[in-house]
Amino acid sequence: MNREVVAHIENLEHIYLNGHKALIDINLDIYKKEITAIIGQNGSGKTTLSKHFNGLLRPTAGRIYVNGRDVALRRVSEMAREVGYVFQNPNYQLFCPTVLEEIQFGLKNLRLSDEDIKARTREVINEFDLKGMLKKQPVTLSSGSKKIVALASVYAMDPEILFLDEPTTGQDQYGKTRLGLLSRKMKEQGKTVIIISHDMDFVAEYADRVIVMNESRIILDGTPAAVFSNEEVMRTAHIMPPQIYAIGNHINVVSEEKRLSVMDLSRILAEGDYCV
Repeated sequence: MNREVVAHIENLEHIYLNGHKALIDINLDIYKKEITAIIGQNGSGKTTLSKHFNGLLRPTAGRIYVNGRDVALRRVSEMAREVGYVFQNPNYQLFCPTVLEEIQFGLKNLRLSDEDIKARTREVINEFDLKGMLKKQPVTLSSGSKKIVALASVYAMDPEILFLDEPTTGQDQYGKTRLGLLSRKMKEQGKTVIIISHDMDFVAEYADRVIVMNESRIILDGTPAAVFSNEEVMRTAHIMPPQIYAIGNHINVVSEEKRLSVMDLSRILAEGDYCV
């Protein structure tokens, strides 16, 4: 399959002022129209890596390119048009008096015409089903609704790449499913979605690709099936795989190529075709 690269990282390192090496020798390509999850324990480098894509952090060494252009040579405000970022805590992102104004804020900064702003606002309202809360103050919303509004406000600016930092935190099962389906829909629209998450069940269900980080490095990059069935990497990264993979690993039904899907494992367990 011919995969189009939208972001390319070469030998990226980042050292904070206190001397902490947060990223060490990161080499990575991110592909268009894929949902990529970055997982790992707190302090593994996930968020530090993500903030290089839009210029919020600058490399200590190495390069990162988005659409072939060096991010270090571009302004953060310019990168916001290409890389959208939804923070883990939406309270850091929502500041307008109403949900409607929140959606329109970024569009006005893009200096679109009033007609284009109205048209794009209608699209986003329908896409995210926000009709019932347009006049509400974002700070009064539930944690789950705040995340949806924050995502909608970033999505409104039509970035090619969207980062979702711990999107399922504070979400019930309905909210998680809604976010997962929205991620798939954005992928179908041609966008690249990158999810930073500790929710392994969500990652297993919705990600096309999983990148595992540990101690500032990437230690594995593959499909959810390949990653979660790799017991050694899961132990090293201190990650508990989704239950279906944990069971599969325990009963030794994962194939040598590590390519059994969740559906395959579910069928095997349902049929009882295994030995404990």
